[in-house]
Amino acid sequence: MSDAVATNQSILVVGGGISGMTAALEAAECGKQVVLVEKNPSVGGRVSQLYKYFPKLCFPTCGMEINLRRMRANRNLRLMTQTELVSLGGSPGDYTATLRVTPRYVNESCTACGECAKVVEAEFDDEFNYGLKKRKGAYLPFNMAYPSRYVLDSRIIGSEDAQRAMAACKYDAIDLDMQEHTFELHVGAVVWATGWRPYDASRIQPYGYDRFANVITSVEFERMMDPFGPTGGKLLRPSDGKPAKDVAFIQCAGSRDRNHLKHCSRICCMASLKQSTYVREQFGDEGRVSIYYIDIRAIDRFEDFYARVKADGNVRFIKSKVASITGDRATDNVILNGVNTEGYHRYSNPHDLCVLAVGMEPSVDRGKFPVEVVVDQNGFIEAAPGNGAVFAAGCSSDALDVNRSVQSATAAALRAIQVVNRVAGVEG
Repeated sequence: MSDAVATNQSILVVGGGISGMTAALEAAECGKQVVLVEKNPSVGGRVSQLYKYFPKLCFPTCGMEINLRRMRANRNLRLMTQTELVSLGGSPGDYTATLRVTPRYVNESCTACGECAKVVEAEFDDEFNYGLKKRKGAYLPFNMAYPSRYVLDSRIIGSEDAQRAMAACKYDAIDLDMQEHTFELHVGAVVWATGWRPYDASRIQPYGYDRFANVITSVEFERMMDPFGPTGGKLLRPSDGKPAKDVAFIQCAGSRDRNHLKHCSRICCMASLKQSTYVREQFGDEGRVSIYYIDIRAIDRFEDFYARVKADGNVRFIKSKVASITGDRATDNVILNGVNTEGYHRYSNPHDLCVLAVGMEPSVDRGKFPVEVVVDQNGFIEAAPGNGAVFAAGCSSDALDVNRSVQSATAAALRAIQVVNRVAGVEG
């Protein structure tokens, strides 16, 4: 780490999703020295796993490319992937961060040619696609991964696969002797942007996520539509590979529930409304959508989008909290059981596929933060004096959509800039 960065006038950003990237770029473009650390091999976070944004239904790749171009062009910003914050000591304006770097086993000479992947035989669940497909033990995380360098899975180190990968590389980019190491970094402020994770659908036992192949989550459904995803952009039933033309969405799957997540995740209604357009996009008039909901949260600028979806004759809204899901062995259909509260009619409705609109929870569990921060009852970081110069950004602070996450990240960057400005004597 150069002296230009390792000072108390620098800012550490933890997490390389859309919030972390935004905070890091805003601070760096204001002339501050910034270190952005991400525990995964590449930046992008959950946004990189989306097919489209709501409500404009544009592709995230465009915004991602702009951010990556900004990152590559800014000399004030240093990116460190496969790096985690272990601990943070000190006080506002004078912190010492201990960081741990796990080995990638691929150095900066990598050209992403892919020859290593061709000779490796071992396969593992693909994390980027939520385990819906396999990836090789030598892999590029996804097509727009940055840094654009391959990774060797640690599970093949010491095997013949690793030796074959090294022999196949023409650029001496594979280094099997890389070791995990830690180092200290002096910073003035920290932006915490570790994001969110989807609630574990297997914990919602009545919905049979572990029992029925054709019950999936909203994040898995999103990956299906991606041309680079597990099904090549086709909406197919996991059980038999047939087109999923009749799709049910269950809102508040594990949210607003004292047994699961007590809070409303805010994005789930809009996510399902957006995904209902995917069914129509793929199958036209043959596509049918049923949205089982308690309430639809589509306020402000989202109201018009909700109205457009609601006007679609192939989309029906059923006001009901689904009681259970059963299966039809003959057809592999899933059957949703419950009571429609508008008229109190009991139903047992078959569908090709059921999508659980799972809620979002903080990616770091309460009590596992490597730094002292104040969290609310749902595990999100509160804006509290006790946090010192550690500022939460994006979904570390609350359940937010992409637009509001970017706004939150910009605000966090400005707060961090104020701290390092005071250290430098710029203010006052």
